[in-house]
Amino acid sequence: MRETLAALEAGEIGVEEAESRLAGYATTDAGRFDAARERRRGIPEAILAEGKTPAEVAALAATALDTTGRALVTRADEATATAVASAVGDAETDPTVDRDERTGTVVVHAAGFETPSLDAAVAVVAAGTADAPVAGEAAVVASEVGAAVDRVDDVGVANLDRILDQVDRIREADVVVVAAGREGALPTVVAGLVDAPVIALPVSTGYGVGGEGVAALEGALQSCSVLTTVNVDAGFVAGAQAGLIARAVDAARTE
Repeated sequence: MRETLAALEAGEIGVEEAESRLAGYATTDAGRFDAARERRRGIPEAILAEGKTPAEVAALAATALDTTGRALVTRADEATATAVASAVGDAETDPTVDRDERTGTVVVHAAGFETPSLDAAVAVVAAGTADAPVAGEAAVVASEVGAAVDRVDDVGVANLDRILDQVDRIREADVVVVAAGREGALPTVVAGLVDAPVIALPVSTGYGVGGEGVAALEGALQSCSVLTTVNVDAGFVAGAQAGLIARAVDAARTE
């Protein structure tokens, strides 16, 4: 507390950052931003754009930038991404704004912000092109935690040769996220081929009986290979969990 107050008095931090350090969150008209999430959990707080207006997301993103030096927005449409870019555009921190339209993510970094760098790798594997947006969200989150991320796309089980010729590459990772829709067979296959932890990420691609990710979710839960399963389309959760495992790997290697 004394260090925070001294930094505020010296003009090294602003009132919002001081408040967030002391209270653990920063209060805005759009809600309370958990500025202490990364210190407490090891993963950055994300702003879910779904269910919020572009103005609300932009206000939270600006607060995130002021209090933590970065903002991570998920499931952002074009209007929301534009609002975020506008809100942070005049910031004194001269931020960079990286929007990935396909994954729906917006990442804002203040000038000089250094993303953590872990001595650990995460492979993010997608069964098909339609699964790439959710897989991409997981990749962005794992990267923001600090893991080195390797994307392996379009290796679904409709042709096993596609995954078999990438197995050596996937085996180099310390943790693997596998995104698949329809019947969701790929996570089980990958988990039977690698010795790293595998996180199944069911995707709501597919139709008819078991559509909208239901079959993929149930298949992952019933997997005969050892893996962990997150909810349908939960790219953020899969990426964050992979990032936490990567942090543990990094800590072990550092020791």
